[in-house]
Amino acid sequence: MYTVLIISVIIVIIVLILSVVTTSKAYQYKHTVDPIDSSNNHKDAIDASEENK
Repeated sequence: MYTVLIISVIIVIIVLILSVVTTSKAYQYKHTVDPIDSSNNHKDAIDASEENK
């Protein structure tokens, strides 16, 4: 009975440690965003407004 409890606690601790490590790595990841091309963005906005007419 106690061996099952000890094994269960060990598994829970391992899962908790792995989830904390994964979450901390995810927060450390640096996201990059491509710059917006203003000429294409303006053209797309004009095309979209013409479609709504």
